[in-house]
Amino acid sequence: MPPETRYARYRDDHIAYQTVGEGPRDIVFMSAWFSHVDGRWEEPRFAAMLRRFSTMGRLIVFDKRGSGASDPLATAEPTWEDWADDIEAVMDAAGSTRASLVGVGDSGPLAILFAATRPQRVESLVLINTGARLMRAADYPWGMDDAAKAEFLRRTRETWGTGGLIDVFTPSVAGDERYHAWLAKYQRMAASPGRSTSMAHLIFDIDVRNVLTALHVPTLVLHRKDFRFFPIEFGRYLAEHIAGAKFVELPGADGFIYLGDTTGLLDEVEQFLTGERRLPEPDRVLATVLLTDIVGSTDLASQLGDHRWRAILDTHDDIVRRELEDHHGRLHRATGDGLLATFDGPARGIRCAFAIRDQLGTVGVKIRCGLHAGEIELRGNEIGGIAVHIAARIEAEAGPGEVFCSSTVRDLVTGSDLSFEDRGRRLLKGVPQDWQLYKVE
Repeated sequence: MPPETRYARYRDDHIAYQTVGEGPRDIVFMSAWFSHVDGRWEEPRFAAMLRRFSTMGRLIVFDKRGSGASDPLATAEPTWEDWADDIEAVMDAAGSTRASLVGVGDSGPLAILFAATRPQRVESLVLINTGARLMRAADYPWGMDDAAKAEFLRRTRETWGTGGLIDVFTPSVAGDERYHAWLAKYQRMAASPGRSTSMAHLIFDIDVRNVLTALHVPTLVLHRKDFRFFPIEFGRYLAEHIAGAKFVELPGADGFIYLGDTTGLLDEVEQFLTGERRLPEPDRVLATVLLTDIVGSTDLASQLGDHRWRAILDTHDDIVRRELEDHHGRLHRATGDGLLATFDGPARGIRCAFAIRDQLGTVGVKIRCGLHAGEIELRGNEIGGIAVHIAARIEAEAGPGEVFCSSTVRDLVTGSDLSFEDRGRRLLKGVPQDWQLYKVE
């Protein structure tokens, strides 16, 4: 569940914020010019990244005024000074006297300004995929030119709320329909097209190059080398002009750090903030793999139309999230009309499959489910290995409303109240040998 949303006050304005976890330090995480404190928890990778931050200390997140669940600003356009006041108001409301600031993307200059003007409130500074200036200058040749700026603002206004700009900030998931749908919703929750475009103007106006020499807090600069919107030279420039800054170049092209190699990036942050690097997670583990699929999804979508089909998918996602939480499952991938999840016990996986199937049945949606228990390969939140392929092939053998499993799953739940119907040995495409399959009753 997402944490409780509270409100800080700055004069007559309300600023939405949340705190997560506890520990010896406070960490203020600042995201892009658009955000929504509740909406970000609906994207599993975003939520997982925030949870990881909360293991390093008490995490504080907020929506700047003019964005998300916070009040709009009384003035027509926000200023960087307004948003710096937001940080201080949120820290005061959360009872934080000093904190480590994490500035990502366009929030980097704001973090720099706050650290320079209020050093007594800042313990350290982490700057990720950001720069001191976005526009090109004679002594800053890597920036954007006027034509590129105009094109970006045009696209922002015309595509906002539809998942626009996904190719700019998250190219690795440009073809992921489920992520695209969430991003579109998140954009609408964060700001209107006009408001977002107005706030985006601030990104192009800021220039904090002259502030860099006034920074006197420990600083870590991380930058993904193929992120196009803020080129790698931006990060190098920051590190060269901030006294004592540490610079780490990372692989990847995504500006949003909850995508791509998030684990490697957060390992660097954790070592910087805590002085310790987390031991590598085991890369192989025994798990029960569940795959589901909506039967006849293409025909159903055509019959219902886009609006009703989207409502069905939203209902599907709500049910999946709730049941996975109740059965201690972990979602690894939303496949558009199904899911890939794992469990630490096969009985939990089976009961979760039945719960999802039965609840979707009440809205006229039939799914098929396949389960297999075996060793999986861990790749951050992604998983792989032959066990996943076997579960996928088993799911394809199931009929509408059926839950199929391998003999491995059946053997592991011996003694439970579950019963099984033998469906014989079958050759599974791309999988060695034939497999004994069972329908779970």
